[in-house]
Amino acid sequence: MAPKILAEPNKLWWFLPAAAAIALLYLLSPILAPFLFAAMLAYISNPTVNWLARHRVGRPLGAVLVMLFLGGVLVLLFLILLPLFIKEVALLSERLPGLLAQLNEDLVPWVKAKFDVDMQFDLAAIKKLIHQNLQGADGLGLKLLASLKIGGLAVLGFVVNLLLVPVVLFYLLRDWNALLARISRLLPRRWHAQVTTIASEIDAVLAEFLRGQIAVMLLMSVFYVLGLWLAGLEFALPIGIITGMLVFVPYVGMLTGLVLATLVALMQFPSVSGVVPVWLAFGIGQALEGMLVTPLLVGQRIGLHPVAVIFALLAFGQIFGFFGILLALPASAALLVGLRHLGREYLNSSLYKN
Repeated sequence: MAPKILAEPNKLWWFLPAAAAIALLYLLSPILAPFLFAAMLAYISNPTVNWLARHRVGRPLGAVLVMLFLGGVLVLLFLILLPLFIKEVALLSERLPGLLAQLNEDLVPWVKAKFDVDMQFDLAAIKKLIHQNLQGADGLGLKLLASLKIGGLAVLGFVVNLLLVPVVLFYLLRDWNALLARISRLLPRRWHAQVTTIASEIDAVLAEFLRGQIAVMLLMSVFYVLGLWLAGLEFALPIGIITGMLVFVPYVGMLTGLVLATLVALMQFPSVSGVVPVWLAFGIGQALEGMLVTPLLVGQRIGLHPVAVIFALLAFGQIFGFFGILLALPASAALLVGLRHLGREYLNSSLYKN
């Protein structure tokens, strides 16, 4: 029978090391992000390394092969998105003055008539701004380099963290099973069964959430690319991929893609009616994701209330930055499993009953 950790009030001493661990986690948060991100990638990729190991591929070589595959996917996305992004910026610099001129002719008189508000887009100033900042890839690159000089230390820190991820990922993939076995041996024997049960439940939740979420991202990327292509949008491929890859953050992916697609559609189509099919694609995509794809591939096992999801995203983002947003939902799901067990122990303890 599993021990009752909360059976007596005098056994609550373990809250002290737990509180100390949380405080240490907060103090070390600036350097923990790449380690946590690498751990998440290792958790997702470890089954593939195990499969390679069963087929007589050593774990070090298997870890390298998995990392090469992940790096190849990242490079492929970069090669797809970067040229199209540069092309979109060039197209924006060409078409934005004409769009603003049309707004001066159509929108400004309507606003004046309806709300008695005088407004006017200064086309000369906007053209000058575009010429200085967005005129071609070279100008854009120079502006980016200038911004890198301003935030040099921040960029350096980001690059160092980014370089740490593959290093940590390799060692975690190589030694994952050995690390788990070592942790299991260090657990107190009277808590071993209970901790193992909790860890198994967390593993089940994370496996369903993380791997299911990857399937959702891939499927929704394909849907948005096809939907925007059928809507006639020129940049259906990059916007569809960006939208699909960001669906793991509730509402952020859809809103980001919707804003980008709407801006491109306004520049591409001669009238606002051309934007309607784009909005329709996003509406159908959001409905499919919420009512069919996510429940089918991820399910309700994570069990987080929508308010808890929003809080987790904000809290983890505040502590760990961008990587914190990636870690928020799976970490919250794991924490929820532990809290459920803790709640059951508390309800069965003398501290609650007496």
